Amino acid sequence: MQHSAHASSGSGLTAPLPDMNLLPALDALLRAGSVAGAAAELNVSPSAMSRTLSRLRRVVGDPLLVPSGRGLTLTPRAREMQPRVQAALAGAVAALRPPTDVELSSLRREFRIRANDGVALSLGAPLLELVAREAPGVRLRLLPEGEEDPADLRTHVDLDVGELPDPLPHDVRASTLREHRMVAVARAGAEFAGAPLTPERFAALPHITVTRRGRAHSVVDEHLAGLGLRRDVLATAPTFGAACFFVLRTDALALVPAEVAREAARWMPLAVLEIPLDLPGFSSGQAWHVRLDTDPAHRWLRAALARVAEEVRRDLEN
Repeated sequence: MQHSAHASSGSGLTAPLPDMNLLPALDALLRAGSVAGAAAELNVSPSAMSRTLSRLRRVVGDPLLVPSGRGLTLTPRAREMQPRVQAALAGAVAALRPPTDVELSSLRREFRIRANDGVALSLGAPLLELVAREAPGVRLRLLPEGEEDPADLRTHVDLDVGELPDPLPHDVRASTLREHRMVAVARAGAEFAGAPLTPERFAALPHITVTRRGRAHSVVDEHLAGLGLRRDVLATAPTFGAACFFVLRTDALALVPAEVAREAARWMPLAVLEIPLDLPGFSSGQAWHVRLDTDPAHRWLRAALARVAEEVRRDLEN
């Protein structure tokens, strides 16, 4: 990777650039956490990598790797630098290497997708069907939501799907999939399931609310309070799927996304009812780390998920 002593006048930079050839070595050292491991990865001698580490320490102004027991450990500055170094190197490689088309029939890849159960219930099966048809060598690993951290996209999550935080980290890219609205589900034989709900009847019925943190209060209660109404939350459920099962044995309502309700009602004796409140909708999207932005296989996966989301949207409107 060649560099000039000074930035060009068109770059907007006036300070001398550091030796950009040091960037791959810095990335390897930070990932390997050892001189020997970085040397083996870049196919250079340990002594040469040790000299490079000395140069990097002078340039960065930090020791980067320090003794810890029998090995080395990253300094706090090195840990802070690591995602930015990875993003910078990925961006440089992407700029200098045009992406090539991927041969889906021979692609062998595992993708780790983090999604809530609503996404898994509504998009999981059609996505698996599409993958099996177009790229049979691809394997999907759906990871449950938990204590979400966008930084996970830098390590063990390839795609984050659902309601995305705002703002996202600087090294994370995202695209919107679709807009959603909530509906109510109840057991098909419930006495109230045969007629449209009024706000008063809606509030009078027991409710199952979905929350991973056990919170019974939501925007629904705020809208009811504006009408002088209150509801009784019979129970909270950790997932939309669990809420659908709960209402099968009660005369309660559960509020779930419309696409989840439609899919569940195909296989379960559920009635789907419109909510008699002007509740706000919400959007879902997909997010990924910049290192995967131009990866042909990952681009295909993102496009495949967008196609599936659009198909589910059209099916829901018909």
